[in-house]
Amino acid sequence: MMKVKPNLPWVEKYRPNTLDDLISHEDIIKTIGKFIKEDQLPHLLFYGPPGTGKTSTILACAKQLYTPAQFRSMVLELNASDDRGINVVRGQVMNFASTRTIFKSGFKLIILDEADAMTNDAQNALRRIIEKFTDNVRFCLICNYLSKIIPALQSRCTRFRFGPLDFKQIMPRLEYVIEQEKVKVTEDGKKALIDLAQGDMRKVLNILQSAATAFPEVSEDSVYTCVGHPLKSDIMNILKWLLNDDFSTTFKKIQELKIQKGLALQDILTELHTFLYRLDLPPDSLIEILTEMADIEVRLNGGTSEKIHLGSLISAFHMIRSKLKPADD
Repeated sequence: MMKVKPNLPWVEKYRPNTLDDLISHEDIIKTIGKFIKEDQLPHLLFYGPPGTGKTSTILACAKQLYTPAQFRSMVLELNASDDRGINVVRGQVMNFASTRTIFKSGFKLIILDEADAMTNDAQNALRRIIEKFTDNVRFCLICNYLSKIIPALQSRCTRFRFGPLDFKQIMPRLEYVIEQEKVKVTEDGKKALIDLAQGDMRKVLNILQSAATAFPEVSEDSVYTCVGHPLKSDIMNILKWLLNDDFSTTFKKIQELKIQKGLALQDILTELHTFLYRLDLPPDSLIEILTEMADIEVRLNGGTSEKIHLGSLISAFHMIRSKLKPADD
């Protein structure tokens, strides 16, 4: 595989260096590889959720197009941490786009990461630069939300959507990092990493590194503990209390668990939502409880008291319990 550098976060240490090292979106990579091979690279617009390989793909393209000596003079990379207002677009970006280099013929590459954070004025100024200097430069815009890029810029670029990575795409890369770093990981630990990441490869590696540093073995419990997420066993206990115990006992137990494990009611609601679908509840009761949980979540996001809304959650379950006939033993 590739050479790795020590003393780096694993996300950067194992960032792919070539298009062949990338683990996903084969159709996109094949298409871009063909563009580069035939020297027909258009302006690009990559969009999709975080950690799906957008920045890695364009950096791998840049490394394939230019030698390390040429990289600094041929590639300009700006992200959300840089000032990218209208003055920077008219100044730094235009200067880079309008000048030719004596070291290499062909086009330069300007990478605008997190382009959805650019103001509309800056995007409008960029529109003219893209048209004017196409013979000298190629732009690659990267964003999470396509709707925040003005239609005029979208129409000037070839768009590629990077969807969340699935289990089969993440697992080989995860196994490779585990092997290289000699981390002890259980099977349920790997599954927990992938479940929590929701298709985000960056998140997988960040949580793995944190858990490997904090615990001798990366298991399901250590992964969930590391990120402060409720354990499945905790959620099962909460659900059991909600369905069987009286109001005050349930309130006391959940409150104690929240303090002991440092859990947020928001996270408990999210996990409970997943478990509720596995219960054999009448459709009307399930709809009622899910609607109430959604209302609680909205109110929590408004900054209201967790204690009051914990009471509201328990009350909702008690209302459902009162409508259901007790099951036969």
